[in-house]
Amino acid sequence: MTGFEAAILDVDGTILRGERVIPGAVDALTTLETAGIDTVLFSNNPTRGASHYEAKLGSHGIDISADAVLTSAVVTAEFLRANHPDEPIFLVGDDRLETLLEESDLSVTTDPGESGVVLGSFDREFSYGTIWESLRALEGSTPFYGTDPDATIPTEGGDIPGSGSILAAMEAVAGREPDAILGKPSAVAVEAAMGRLETPPERTLVVGDRLDTDIELGERAGMATAVVLTGITDRSDIERAAVDPDYVLESIGELEELIED
Repeated sequence: MTGFEAAILDVDGTILRGERVIPGAVDALTTLETAGIDTVLFSNNPTRGASHYEAKLGSHGIDISADAVLTSAVVTAEFLRANHPDEPIFLVGDDRLETLLEESDLSVTTDPGESGVVLGSFDREFSYGTIWESLRALEGSTPFYGTDPDATIPTEGGDIPGSGSILAAMEAVAGREPDAILGKPSAVAVEAAMGRLETPPERTLVVGDRLDTDIELGERAGMATAVVLTGITDRSDIERAAVDPDYVLESIGELEELIED
């Protein structure tokens, strides 16, 4: 046995590709459960909460509790509730993220002049008007956060622009970077994940398809890391990367061999 007692698994590009389950994913999750390895699923999707993935995976025969699911939207809501509970949030993001924030008793404003916090995220309706309003909202020292750094999102139809591309535009007009990006690989994300596990980092395995989020999160926290080649990353990316995964898997279907090695 490898000695792993816990695992943090990415979802999109690792377990799912759009609406399709990646071959071998169900068996891999069964292997973890059989081995007694506590598992948290962690998606950088900023438009969905934990219950969405509980239902979505359940429809494919994967039984996972919402308590064992994190998303960048969940982490963001928890962070803002803890640090800016009474400040209106000017959101550049999806309507579903707005709903998740409001369900966490946070206030969202569409008036740039009322912003106590500015939050940038994935936004299909992003426009010149949006960037103009965000420039006004970011005047002075208004706290500025991003849900996640993913520049692109893998879908069945190909990659589409993600939160990172929106944040880049906001940074450019504001002349400053976000005070923090809250999803993977941030320290906030590490703390949220470890808060759902009772295992030391050195006994934890991170599996994901992104070197700059999944693998970097694990490397920063002192965890073992495994990159899968079913999402964003290919072997040429690994050769050029600043981070060095401990394992390279063709897919999560090879996780059984790693766990039982």
